[in-house]
Amino acid sequence: MVVVHSHPTVTGTILRVRGPLELKCQLGSTDVFQIQKVISGTFEALRSQVKSEACVLSVCDSPVIIWPNKGVRATPEEITPVNLCEDLNQWIQTDEQESFGKKSGKKKSKKSSAVSVINLHLMMEVTNSGSLPAPILSRTVQKSHFLATTLPIDCVVCTSSDSTIKDACEHLMEALTHQLCEMEKVTLQHMNGTTLLVPEAFHFLLPEPKGLMTVVYPAGVPDSQLVTQRKELHQQYELPVDKSYFRRANAYHFPGEPYRDGYLRNPHLALTHPILDDGKVYLVQGIYSYHHYMQDRMDDNGWGCAYRSLQTICSWFQQQGYVEHPVPTHKEIQQALVDVGDKQSSFVGSRQWIGSIEVQAVLNQLLSVTSKIMFVNQGSELASKGRELANHFLTEGTPVMIGGGVLAHTILGVSWSETSGQIRFLILDPHYTGAEDLQVITDKGWCGWKGPDFWDQTAYYNLCLPQRPKVI
Repeated sequence: MVVVHSHPTVTGTILRVRGPLELKCQLGSTDVFQIQKVISGTFEALRSQVKSEACVLSVCDSPVIIWPNKGVRATPEEITPVNLCEDLNQWIQTDEQESFGKKSGKKKSKKSSAVSVINLHLMMEVTNSGSLPAPILSRTVQKSHFLATTLPIDCVVCTSSDSTIKDACEHLMEALTHQLCEMEKVTLQHMNGTTLLVPEAFHFLLPEPKGLMTVVYPAGVPDSQLVTQRKELHQQYELPVDKSYFRRANAYHFPGEPYRDGYLRNPHLALTHPILDDGKVYLVQGIYSYHHYMQDRMDDNGWGCAYRSLQTICSWFQQQGYVEHPVPTHKEIQQALVDVGDKQSSFVGSRQWIGSIEVQAVLNQLLSVTSKIMFVNQGSELASKGRELANHFLTEGTPVMIGGGVLAHTILGVSWSETSGQIRFLILDPHYTGAEDLQVITDKGWCGWKGPDFWDQTAYYNLCLPQRPKVI
């Protein structure tokens, strides 16, 4: 069994350090060179601060505190520099466990995914031991401009199973220092007078063996104005220039972090692939949201399946960074069809079905995405479409909408044997009306592998195959 173009994964333990660092500059001149000099000096002071003994890393949801620049000293004292990084997991509190008050201290973490993420908070000690000299006050009267902003530090380090806490701390300190250098470059590059744009870090999972990479972008500058930077990154990492890797929407989603909108992502990843003789699996590439009946306080049970399949497709283009347009509502879909002259104005607000041709028109109207249409005279012919569908998922990788009779579904992939012609279809069913429960959705087959008999053998079908834009 060969899986073609599956979603990239990360294994092992990721250490992720986040925390605010205050950037404060007092400018005595409006000269550009002087301003840049002061800002660079402030960043250098922040780098020194990170390298100092005052730097503290607190492991989130645990009693563990580490001083990385004091010989990697830690508390509780049982933790030593030569302990393995993954051992920190046993100190991390889970939602079901009681507070840290008990002396036993150690708790078993419920980490179950292939990748474990240990979150740490970056802090600075503000008190010094020993006696302090008496304060001296001085007063100077001068005109100056004060700049202040908070830098949202966000560093990641991927560790192996034999990495020690000492090793990880050394890599984290290097990553923090490097990120401050990158933030300095972005800040100086995008300054407008005395206005600072906050630099933000984004993490991107690149094809193996490159792994997880961090890029700093200026906040408030849209992706459309960062094409030059993305081209340079594609050249640097030897990536193809017809696929998006470094748009903000492509940022890596860390395991365990909830999505704010509440939709399930990629439920098909919980499934096992069917086994066919000499078969290969061709899957959707990237991330999509599962849209189905009764979501968004919208009762579309019985008529909205094609709308929901279209929403799933739109979410794919949004989450791959190809468009910034939000996933359209039913009314926005209907209005788009009125705008292109496909429907009368009375169509907006109705409960009328749409099909593959309308899905093609809406994708073009709202997202400027083109699609191919595959016509199938009867469902029994779908079993012979393995080559066309395999080629689509291999080259385009987008979800496919299929409509026939009164039903619409989303095809996410195929398992196909070129030698025997055997085929299975990976179906995402928009007719589901329940809650966002992954186990129910996969156990009950709302997202699952189906054989050729899944289709009505005598009904005609139209398939809408969206084409991936060839852009960086």
